[in-house]
Amino acid sequence: MAAEIHVPELGESVADATVGRWLKQEGDAVTSGEALVELETDKINFEVEAEQDGVLESISKGEGETVNVGEIIGTIGEGSEAGDGAAPAETEEQAEQPQAEAEQPEPEAEEAEETSNGHREVEDGAGRASPSVRRLAQEYEVDLAEVTGSGSGGRITRDDVERLIRAQSSTAAPEKTGEPEQPERDGRAETQPAVAQDGRANLEERVRVSRRRQTIAQRLVESQQTTAMLTTFNEADMTAVMELRKRRKEAFQERTGSRLGFMSFFTKAAIGALKAFPKVNAELQDTELVLKKYYDIGVAVSTDEGLVVPVLRDADHKNFAEIEQGIADLATKAREGKLTLDDLRGGTFTITNGGIFGSLVSTPILTLPQVAILGMHKIQERPVVVDGEMVVRPMMYLALSYDHRVIDGAEAVSFLVRIKELIEDPESLLLEG
Repeated sequence: MAAEIHVPELGESVADATVGRWLKQEGDAVTSGEALVELETDKINFEVEAEQDGVLESISKGEGETVNVGEIIGTIGEGSEAGDGAAPAETEEQAEQPQAEAEQPEPEAEEAEETSNGHREVEDGAGRASPSVRRLAQEYEVDLAEVTGSGSGGRITRDDVERLIRAQSSTAAPEKTGEPEQPERDGRAETQPAVAQDGRANLEERVRVSRRRQTIAQRLVESQQTTAMLTTFNEADMTAVMELRKRRKEAFQERTGSRLGFMSFFTKAAIGALKAFPKVNAELQDTELVLKKYYDIGVAVSTDEGLVVPVLRDADHKNFAEIEQGIADLATKAREGKLTLDDLRGGTFTITNGGIFGSLVSTPILTLPQVAILGMHKIQERPVVVDGEMVVRPMMYLALSYDHRVIDGAEAVSFLVRIKELIEDPESLLLEG
């Protein structure tokens, strides 16, 4: 009996997801606990696992489709021991029977299209494509028999169909000049794939935007449209921090097992400044300002699917080694796609370091509902005047973006100056603990 594959609970406040990619195809053998499909939410990606051994009998939701909690996205059948729907091997007695006795009458054409796992393996190629790919082919009137499958076992993927659509669109000559007519389906104009007007469609690639990337884009726009965001700048002389790291980093790593980086210094400095200016560690809720007396610091991490901001909880209670190790663990989980919803939830203030990519100066965007974000940048030697003399020092530009509805300009400038003072005198960070 077939077992249904349901969308599991996605976490608090998350009601739907997008099908990212199927890790198994129809007809593939699966074992209990094996990953079947990857689902994308606006926060994390996670895998849905098989609850029993068998064969992936059907896929009812294809890549890119939106699914809700509890919705059926496929089924698992019992299948054969091999898991591929093949008929059992002949016994010795059956093998000894004359060939004529073993032959069965040919089935009718319609019956011949049925396979052992309940799906039609017709000669037009439909049997080598998932339901969502067949729907795409039908929508654009693509003959699947003309499509060369690039998937495992010659399966036809969505990219294969889209590639043929673009090729056909680029070679089809218009029958008449003027405004082309849009074919209609069910009374609605059909949207054709975008094609380069100069015939270079084969040099273009269409990539589906992930659910997370769509959400990132939406929230960045929302942040700019719903806040009165301004940015103030300053610069910090990194000489003292760099000399301290040079003296202590080897002993620090031997003692703690963690690498002494710059993030722990800036996290400590940010906490010291937040304690001095509590409105920067706040959230605006309607007509009330919620001042938070705990310090959950978000750390921006770049991944293949975009920027994520996991949260270092109770950072004010952590020492340098715990901060460095905590940030390293979060960054590793982010890049391996193993962040949980708890890792991303909350956060009272965010630090982002564009300097690791070579950025000299930038204006970071607020992470809602936070009211401020600190931007670190590249350390670069520059000539500066110290005690009336021109010297070369390793300097870093600092940027603080803030919500002007909550934080006044003078307060934002003073906050950033406090961070500069703490960084330029790193021993004072011990007094801020």
